[in-house]
Amino acid sequence: MPEPTPDLPTGPAKAGPLGPGGPGPTRVDPPTVALPVLGTPPPAPPRGRFGRTLTVRAVLATCAVALVAVLVTAIVAVPLAVRGAERRDQEALAAQARLAAEVLRTRLDRGRTADEERLIRQLRALGIDAFLIRSGVADRPGLPPRVVQRIAEGRNVSARRLVEGRRALIEGRALPNGNGVVLSRPLTGGLWGQVLRGLWAPLLAGLAAGVVAGLLLARRLARPIRTAATAAARLRAGDREVRVPVEPPDEVADLAYALNGLAAALATSEGRQREFLLSVSHELRTPLTAIRGYAEALADGVIEPGDVTGTGRTVLAEAEHLDRLVSDLLALARLEAADFPLEPVPVDLTRLAADAERTWAARCAAVGVDFRVERPEAPVPAYTDPGRIRQVVDGLLENALRVVPPGAPVVLAVRAAGPDPASGGIVEVRDGGPGFTDDDLAVAFERGALHQRYRGVRKVGSGLGLALAAGLVRRLGGEIAAGHAAEGGAAFTVRLPADPYLIRTSV
Repeated sequence: MPEPTPDLPTGPAKAGPLGPGGPGPTRVDPPTVALPVLGTPPPAPPRGRFGRTLTVRAVLATCAVALVAVLVTAIVAVPLAVRGAERRDQEALAAQARLAAEVLRTRLDRGRTADEERLIRQLRALGIDAFLIRSGVADRPGLPPRVVQRIAEGRNVSARRLVEGRRALIEGRALPNGNGVVLSRPLTGGLWGQVLRGLWAPLLAGLAAGVVAGLLLARRLARPIRTAATAAARLRAGDREVRVPVEPPDEVADLAYALNGLAAALATSEGRQREFLLSVSHELRTPLTAIRGYAEALADGVIEPGDVTGTGRTVLAEAEHLDRLVSDLLALARLEAADFPLEPVPVDLTRLAADAERTWAARCAAVGVDFRVERPEAPVPAYTDPGRIRQVVDGLLENALRVVPPGAPVVLAVRAAGPDPASGGIVEVRDGGPGFTDDDLAVAFERGALHQRYRGVRKVGSGLGLALAAGLVRRLGGEIAAGHAAEGGAAFTVRLPADPYLIRTSV
């Protein structure tokens, strides 16, 4: 492609051949490339509704936990407390029964005496009913017959039974000659109520502790979240220097690491994007400058009639260069879109290499570069889009031809990826140019990275070709890698699948 002539007139355009006021040529200013406009941030979530804040939810959660803890404790502890109280009453009643039996052991056979009356009154004052059994007969009704029978048989009784229609604790002691004494104390019906009424104090204390614990917990949890939200808002506003302090617990530390990594990645990405846009602007300006210069020369009549044809060819070549740049930019912008056109079919990579040889052998020979093709005799099957993969191959060969000096080789190699035909195929482009360093290989497929490094050092392209090739290969379900070639330059290896499923899942 002819280089633009640097000394062509580039001043303000004069009136065109149609006369003053006619649509003559005008100055073409370099394009202004702006950063892509991000979408409008989503509206903030509504506030003010009860239960939306972390503080309220933490307080409610801790109060609920406290309430459940108190209730579970009550369910477990109240029956134990009731049984313990009944056991103590039973033991106290048993002690009274033993004492009464000792007092009445020798008196029951004498009939009703003043001592018996005095003992019964004392027991009633304690809430205990006393039944005297003489010769197997109770002195008054109310005792269960089974209890009277056991006492008459000379066996003691300790149980809970119905006495005069009420549940009561019973302690009976047998005496000689079928005599005995039975004491009963009604079971306290309000024991459950007393225990439950005693739960109000711990329940209120638990709720108060839940509120305090919830407030402290919410404040502790909300602080790193608010810090992260503030950092995210500053990131959205364009501040890429913001960082979040990393502190325990682990989940908060992970969030801080993620936000800090996001800020660093955004800063790096935007820096590379700015460099890329600057390089693209430079590449767009080069053909535009040439086209504008030749157009002004034609308008001023500086170019002789015999040179018009050559000038037209130069303008056409620069226009085609500009068209390729714009096409590459559009293709890169659409690569990640779901509707990016792909038409994968079974392809023989050997035949694709033969077609490329017919095109590139003449171009390489014209500049003194040795072009070689390495391909097997047998077909190398792959499932890919022939047009897109040819676009990748042409882009890689064009990059190689740009930097390879006369006499150095450019090699297009095709081979099977493995002994199994289902393994797919490999296309490789190697050259004898200056090659890449190991650091270059790490960023070879990033947009404009190599262009930025080597602009002014050696011939470079727009910085789009390798990024576009990598994106196309990924969309085709394949893999691309950069390395060092045996010929001394760079090697690009493209591995393509033979399974249509890999194409579908990569889209």
